[in-house]
Amino acid sequence: MNTAQRLGFDKNTKLLIIHADDAGLSHSENQATIQALEKGIVNSYSIMVPCPWFLEMARFAKNNTQYDLGIHLTLTCEWENYRFGPVLPVSEVPSLVDEHGHFFKKREQLRENATPEDVEKELRAQIEKALNYGLAPTHIDSHMYSVGAHAEYLKIYKRLGEHYNLSVLVNEQVMQMVGLNPKTHIKKNDFVIGHTYVGEFQYFENDGLAAYYQSVLENLGPGLNLILIHPAFDEHEMQGITINHPNFGSEWRQQDFDFFTSDNTKATLQKNNIQMVTFGDIKSSHSL
Repeated sequence: MNTAQRLGFDKNTKLLIIHADDAGLSHSENQATIQALEKGIVNSYSIMVPCPWFLEMARFAKNNTQYDLGIHLTLTCEWENYRFGPVLPVSEVPSLVDEHGHFFKKREQLRENATPEDVEKELRAQIEKALNYGLAPTHIDSHMYSVGAHAEYLKIYKRLGEHYNLSVLVNEQVMQMVGLNPKTHIKKNDFVIGHTYVGEFQYFENDGLAAYYQSVLENLGPGLNLILIHPAFDEHEMQGITINHPNFGSEWRQQDFDFFTSDNTKATLQKNNIQMVTFGDIKSSHSL
């Protein structure tokens, strides 16, 4: 029985999760995510626990449990002037940070420096912090999929999902993006998202992301699909955070917000008979 059948659909049904990453990153990211959930078609999101604006989004999550919530496990910080580090004291996880106590910018730096022991301590602390705030996550995923920077980190990621009874984002496209061989690292009992879509710079630079997302929806295949987006507003706060970083920058995030809150996009879902599901739905179906 495939995921569609477990959820009560025909096996050929097009299932879709539209997931907003990076809540907690900034006030702009939070407000855009909230509006995309309340007024748009985004039906799942995840919070970055180490970020300065975590509390604002945690309060929203605690008071709005109808929305599917994940923890966006964070081990990297890619921005030029906007820097943050672990939730644990640096002295407890020294291999995770640079000389200033900030997370490394790139997965490669993380792989070269971070011990599995420190990775597990920090990721566990992020989950525990979210739970201590009274949040009820359905799943975990990973910022920049940094859990894929090393095979040992991926094992920890899966183990934490099992320990906390949370669904874990595992997908071939995402693994290939970070240089992992899916044939080696996807195991028999892993729950795997059929196809994951993330905006690409070539589309942003040329026709804009709307054309890319429209094509994805028009050509969506049967089974479980996931679109990962990063909604925020193209204004001073996000422009400052994402300076010199056009991919996933403030203009990119505004395009994400605009497309997934538009009436035209809602109509496209209906026209193509796309059924929206969440990680929570899937988690419940797999526990039956």
